[in-house]
Amino acid sequence: MTTHDILRAARAAWPALQTADTDRKNAALNAMADALVENTNAILAANALDMEAAKGHISEVMLDRLCLTEDRVRAMADGIREVVTLPDPVGAVIAHVQRPNGLVIERTRVAMGVIAIIYESRPNVTSDAAALALKAGSACVLRGGKEAFKSADAIVRALQSGLEAAGLPAALVQLVQDTTRQSATDLMTAVGLVDLLIPRGGAGLIKAVTENAKVPCIQTGTGICHVYVDRDADQEMALAIIDNAKTSRPSVCNAEEVLLVHRDIAAEFLPKLKARLVDERQAKGLTPVELRLDPEAAAIIPGTPAGERDFDTEFLDYILAVGTVGSADEAIAHIAAHSTGHSEAVVSRDPAVLDAFTRGVDSAAVYLNCSTRFTDGGEFGLGCEMGISTQKLHARGPMGLEELTTYKYIVRGNGQIR
Repeated sequence: MTTHDILRAARAAWPALQTADTDRKNAALNAMADALVENTNAILAANALDMEAAKGHISEVMLDRLCLTEDRVRAMADGIREVVTLPDPVGAVIAHVQRPNGLVIERTRVAMGVIAIIYESRPNVTSDAAALALKAGSACVLRGGKEAFKSADAIVRALQSGLEAAGLPAALVQLVQDTTRQSATDLMTAVGLVDLLIPRGGAGLIKAVTENAKVPCIQTGTGICHVYVDRDADQEMALAIIDNAKTSRPSVCNAEEVLLVHRDIAAEFLPKLKARLVDERQAKGLTPVELRLDPEAAAIIPGTPAGERDFDTEFLDYILAVGTVGSADEAIAHIAAHSTGHSEAVVSRDPAVLDAFTRGVDSAAVYLNCSTRFTDGGEFGLGCEMGISTQKLHARGPMGLEELTTYKYIVRGNGQIR
């Protein structure tokens, strides 16, 4: 099937979901989760083919994003079951007004219709996106990257078998078969067939979609996330936060890419940083973090001199740009100039600094004395997420069920005319 055939099939299948109540949607989601587990062997076999083809072409960190295991498939199924437990947003009344003429006006959540997602080499996005779209009342058309195509195809086949077992059309969840740029263009220009397009991936993908889409889209994903360590910070806390934000999973969008350290503590703190992220990791046989240092930091500890673009790069790897600043205001100004609006953190014991950072940093998530790695639908109690929106309309931050709906006005009267 062509991309447009797939979209037309999704549009034709959507009415079956419009009339499905919460119990029926939840039954379908549980059946989809069961089908993932039942098809684990087929999914892992497909993933092994993707992994073999990708070796030597993508980094070890990106290979880890692509890799599936029994535990990861089980986690994907658990993610779907978590969505079952979440409140159904469709039909919820957001606002209720009674006018002097007796009209009752209710703003009510409704499904988008057909949601298309363009994403790269993370197979778990396939099931997360499908589950969220379905619970939010929408058909879901997925366009994955070529590196993960076989994995995604096996996952979608399993999800479709679950849908059919629950009595809903398989076409509610589909995978675009064409992995060339043409299919992405087809989705971006499918006016009347795509109600919402969500790109989830690197800066190049996001830029291509936001610049070329003729359908409504949401900018997600790119995360040049900062941590600022203030001069009166608890330094052991700061080291733990930085270590977690950079090394727990460097390939994801909420990982730290830039560290800013107050100049007053740089001579004391930066050697501790190098010991934690470089020396101790090497001693444990772990990948050390490459520190790319501005001139002041480079005068204190050894590392790689920061290049012109290092403070504007989403590394998605064991690389950290390190700079020094003279104040919290200078840190806030640096973030304003270099951030992608995703997640930023401050480590400080000064309430005035914490307040200034909260007010001054214009990002989707602002963290006070904790790691940026919490920017995640599951961690925010939203279940698995569709992505992290870095724009301001109509969604911002982790996109859960409510963010995948729109609304309409339902007006009740008893014969009023204007």
